[in-house]
Formats: sequence, C-alpha cells, structure tokens
Amino acid sequence: MGIPRKPSFPMRQLGRTLRKLREQARMSQEEVGRQLRLSGSKISRIEKGQLPGYQDFRAMIDLYGVITSDVEPYIALYDRACEKGWWHQYGHDNRGFVSIEAEASVVRTYQLGFIPGILQTETYMRRAFASARKPLKDEKLENAVAVRLRRQRRLTEDPVLTVHAVIDETALHRPMCDREQLDRIIERSALPNVTVQVIPHASGPHSGLYSNFIVVSFPDREEPDLMYLDYGVGAVQIEKESEVSAARLMFDHLADLALDEQDSIALVRRMVAKL
Repeated sequence: MGIPRKPSFPMRQLGRTLRKLREQARMSQEEVGRQLRLSGSKISRIEKGQLPGYQDFRAMIDLYGVITSDVEPYIALYDRACEKGWWHQYGHDNRGFVSIEAEASVVRTYQLGFIPGILQTETYMRRAFASARKPLKDEKLENAVAVRLRRQRRLTEDPVLTVHAVIDETALHRPMCDREQLDRIIERSALPNVTVQVIPHASGPHSGLYSNFIVVSFPDREEPDLMYLDYGVGAVQIEKESEVSAARLMFDHLADLALDEQDSIALVRRMVAKL
C-alpha cells in the first residue's frame, strides 16, 4: 500500500495564493470559472493544489487584478510549483516522506525499532535497507542511501530543519546500532536544532510500543501539521486535524516519559563505554 498522490507543498502554496487573490477580488469560484471558461470545481481543485496550465494561471492572476509590475513573484511561485524535487533524480516521487520533509521546518519523530533516518550513519542505513522484507540491492540501494544522506544536510544547511527525536531504548540495543551509530547520535545531539531523548527500559510498557510516527510542521503557518506513519508494508500520510492533534499530544506524552536530553545522551555515552 502506498501513499495517495497529493499535491506537493509548492503546489498547495500556489493554490492558497490564488485563493487569496480571488477572495481579495471578491469573486466566487463559480464566477471565476465562468469568466475563464472553466468549471467552479476546477477552480476549487486548483486552489487545493492542482497545478493549472500556465495560460490558465496567467488568466487567473490577470482576472484578479495583478498588475504587470507585480507579476514576477507570482510567476516565480508558479515555476517553483512546476519544479521536480531533487529526489526525482534518485527515482523518488512526491508521494513519500522525503518530499514532505524537504518543505518542513520542524520534525518530531518517535521511533521504536530504528534510529531515525536523519540521524543514521551510512553503515546503519545499509544494514537497515538490507534487512527489509524486500531488501534493496544495487542501484536501488545506492539511490536510497544517497537520498538519506542528502536529507541529513538539512541539519546543518539552510533552511535548517529542527528535529526532536524520541527513541525507545530498544532501538539502541539492536546489533546494527554499533559504536559509530551511537557516536553519531551524540554528535548530532550537540547541534542546536536537534533534540534526542531516550525512553529507558525502566519506564516499562507505554503507549509508544504500538507504532512509530512522525509529526511534521511547516514554515507557512497556513500549512497545517501532518502525521506520517511508516508501518513496514506501507505508509500513510494523515492530515485530519483531530488525528494530527492526537499525535502531537502523544508525542508530548512520550517526550515527558523519556529521559531529558542530558540524561538521554549520558545513557548513550554509557553504552559506548561498554563496547
């Protein structure tokens, strides 16, 4: 099971901008549709992120009263919505987490069995990909590793991504989580935009034992948070506000249950010392 095709973040941003322009022009979707020989439902889909043809786009902003001297920022927004993300060169499309994370400003990730991908070493990645139900090989493996390594650049390159990771201690004790990986966690936790917390075994059973999940926030305040679930045989992107809100509360609960950052890293250091 894959993730349903959804408009990319730039597409949705373009749609919101066109909706604002229409509302400022005090026009309904149906009225715009009539004047442009399009249906009202077509205008609605465009405002929700469906990419219009360039001529339709220009006709819309002309209709909304955007003057020639002000048109360039809107064209730049349209061009950005048309661009393919860097991940396409590696065989990825806009349906997975990579395209979501690329537009995010904050990622809150809870992981039960694996170290979060954005904190993994290359050796760990390769072991994880090789252990999948359908192990990646050859070019697919190299592409997957290249994508994950490139994602990690967001930790130190603008626009910097803020990451809060809560990890169940179980993940730290798996054989593939070696000294290099533990050292990487310690190293990354020193970054001002990275927080790592560990839920120790001593905490006993907790609600996070059911599933991994990620809550993503975006720099555009009008873009709502979303939740992403990867459950081994598929993945799902959830945008329903009540469910995303529940996920945020769950993450906060697990963060409260975990050791604070200082004690969490101290635990990781003790594990390194025993190796």
